Amino acid sequence: MHIAILTLDGYNELDSIVALGILNRVKRPGWRVSLACPTAQVTSMNGVVVHAQATLAEACEADAVLLGSGIKTREFARDEALLAQLRLDASRQLIGAQCSGTLLLAKLGLLEGRGADAQRIPACTDLLTKPWVQEAGVEVLDQPFFARGNVATAGGCLASMYLASWLIVRLVEQEAGREAALQAARDAMHYVAPVGEKEAFVERALRNVLPFLPATALAQAASPTFA
Repeated sequence: MHIAILTLDGYNELDSIVALGILNRVKRPGWRVSLACPTAQVTSMNGVVVHAQATLAEACEADAVLLGSGIKTREFARDEALLAQLRLDASRQLIGAQCSGTLLLAKLGLLEGRGADAQRIPACTDLLTKPWVQEAGVEVLDQPFFARGNVATAGGCLASMYLASWLIVRLVEQEAGREAALQAARDAMHYVAPVGEKEAFVERALRNVLPFLPATALAQAASPTFA
């Protein structure tokens, strides 16, 4: 199970690295989380250099892809050569975007919906990016997380915890069932939550994610229990 986090030059550390840390708390055979970059290394908006762990081609074949944000996202959204390399497909992948990463989803047509009668998918993003996403014809919601089908978006840097929780549930569910998937999300979020606030932190994460999971998953979402 491969999750690729699209991380471009000028990336926001809170988007890429927080998601990387949370998702790597899931210890399952074959579970792999990687920073996917267009070059061998990229530098963050604050000068943090990271080495690519996967290529864009590998991201296109991953089971799930997160598109992080950064100070150059608007520039990248106009880069036709880069966009052409991002052959993402919501029919076979889970795809999520954080803040200005939502603009890339719009430019890639991944918020168009599917089928003849499909409506454009509304999205979440940060306040700075909001007008750019609206210019792309996408309704921006005043909430931290939204998902429809295999596409999810989150607004605000720390909303990455919601994207991570959603991905954990959806991916673990494929291999181990819904009950195990919900527990995996609880365990991962419990590990990173502040001491003295763990139960409330986990409850808040799942409260924002559960409405956007398949309805049958909601029936099995029992009260949190921790290992």
